[in-house]
Amino acid sequence: MMQTLTVGLGERSYPIFIGSGLLGRAELLQHALPRRRAAIVTNTTVAPLYLEKLRQTLQAISVDSVPIILPDGEKYKDSATLNLIYDALLSNRCERSTPMIALGGGVIGDMTGYAAATYLRGVPFIQIPTTLLAQVDSSVGGKTGINHPLGKNMIGAFYQPQLVLADTDTLNTLPDNELAAGIAEVIKYGLIRDLPFFEWLERNMDKLLARDTEALQYAIARSCRNKAEVVAADERESGERALLNLGHTFGHAIESGMGYGNWLHGDGVAAGTAMAADLSQRLGWIGGQDVARIRSLFERTRLPVAAPDLGAEKYLELMGLDKKVEGGKIRFVLLKAIGRAVVYGDVPETLLRQTLEETTRG
Repeated sequence: MMQTLTVGLGERSYPIFIGSGLLGRAELLQHALPRRRAAIVTNTTVAPLYLEKLRQTLQAISVDSVPIILPDGEKYKDSATLNLIYDALLSNRCERSTPMIALGGGVIGDMTGYAAATYLRGVPFIQIPTTLLAQVDSSVGGKTGINHPLGKNMIGAFYQPQLVLADTDTLNTLPDNELAAGIAEVIKYGLIRDLPFFEWLERNMDKLLARDTEALQYAIARSCRNKAEVVAADERESGERALLNLGHTFGHAIESGMGYGNWLHGDGVAAGTAMAADLSQRLGWIGGQDVARIRSLFERTRLPVAAPDLGAEKYLELMGLDKKVEGGKIRFVLLKAIGRAVVYGDVPETLLRQTLEETTRG
């Protein structure tokens, strides 16, 4: 049974469709495809699985498509690969009225959105996320961009899609480690603002790992509802939206420090969240039982709770390039309790160094 949520942004509000078999439902896409042409951006992994299915769906409503197939991987989320999108759009004479469709995971969604925001100064785009991480997080909210060698997602734009179509059937072809990486972002919502959801995850994690359709759809919808509420209240991350970055300051440092693609984003978020929980305990905000409970849920998901030992100085250098740095201070998303997060920029360096030294492994 399909569920429909709405990201409430006034005239720019848009629906999120969640359910099974949605990739074949042309009527869900039709209102966002006013012209007879669209560009589909995907990658070498997803294209053999779902590109032809989507093209057939578009043909059913008389929409021709221009496929743009990129190499797969976080290491290709850069300006060189972005130019491949522009090259294809220009050589196929795509116009301002030609929508772009992102068919893939978070890398494809972020790059397609940024290309859409900047090509001809803005063309419409649609998100069709095919990974759990993208379905519960990166496809919703309009954050788009690419990586830079010095920092992850440092170049980008806020640019909202016309709609998000999350077909849960695409998760059937998702490798187990990528499913787990998506669950890391699901756990995040429970930790930052939804204690009952965290408790539901503790009871139902085995079902999620077994790909139970009903459990997955519930987790996706609950996650998207949380994110939609936050985005509607704070679209450009001037306040509450920053809480969605729990674990990301540490996690992005891990991804950058290890080389893009060597750690999955969700793995970095899991280890980074364990570090944030440790730091929260050192500040006296949560107890050891809370930290153990958080670590246990990640461990059940077979996600890492120990970060790589890059050295404290390297971590500090990389975190100093984080987007949340303000006035020269690194701002962390930390936990006052399970289900209640805060942004905090006055962490004593001695405590931070203790966390960096005691939550990492060689």
